[in-house]
Amino acid sequence: MRTPRFLSIVRLAAFITGGVVLEMSGVSLARQTGSRSASPDSVFRVGEELTYNVSFFSYDIGRVRIKVIDSFTDHGHTTYRAAAELDSYQGVPFLNVHAVYGTKIDAGMYSTWFDARDKNDGIWREWEYFFDYSRSQLTVREGFWKSDTVVRTETLPLDTLSQDGLSLLFLARTLVPTEGTYTIPTYIREKKGTTYLNFTGERTKESIEQVAYPIDVIHFHGRAGFIGFFGLTGDFDGWFSNDAACVPILAKMKIFIGNIRIELTEWKRPGWSPPKYPEEPER
Repeated sequence: MRTPRFLSIVRLAAFITGGVVLEMSGVSLARQTGSRSASPDSVFRVGEELTYNVSFFSYDIGRVRIKVIDSFTDHGHTTYRAAAELDSYQGVPFLNVHAVYGTKIDAGMYSTWFDARDKNDGIWREWEYFFDYSRSQLTVREGFWKSDTVVRTETLPLDTLSQDGLSLLFLARTLVPTEGTYTIPTYIREKKGTTYLNFTGERTKESIEQVAYPIDVIHFHGRAGFIGFFGLTGDFDGWFSNDAACVPILAKMKIFIGNIRIELTEWKRPGWSPPKYPEEPER
């Protein structure tokens, strides 16, 4: 069982870091909307590294780093491998968080494998998810990182293409240019809930500390239909870059005492910089 100090930051940043496993309809996402989604080839760029600061009001509490590690062919399908690292800042009261997430995503935008590990009292616990669509089952193995010891194994029914929380981020990136509402059945520690994603194509501008100009972004809203730890309501908003890369620029989530802000601070992506919002012509 994970400790409250771990959950207090992981649940708040779950949209970015992937603390949940999601299940979606087998209907093609491209046919659920009247507009075109972004190509996975434009979203997944091997070597991309995005770093975010997590803050509560004016207090910086942690950092999230997301990487696209590689791409390869698996059973004739292009598969992408990505990872996310989450660390609380030193000296933050009641927080001592170190967590790593990994995912393998088919080019059809569904998860084939997910791994989550966190460090508590010097020990790394690990949860590994195996998506077996041919057998319609999801197998979860809990144990210790770099150990053959398996503490628990559980098999869950899996009757449709599915997401983990980290692959959901990349799915959202491909859907940002579309207009549509998506209802996604959600598993949280083997408990099923629902996540809603609403894309309206709303173009706007946002400012972040590391960029001197207003950034051209597309805004969308989401809601997790469950109550998480520490009063997480499940509501969140995202602002992704209005270009082919659809890079997450900013995200906001609500808890019972206020808002959490997740802001892009560093990026490594060849040939990319945050797009500038066009200035209005003088009259």
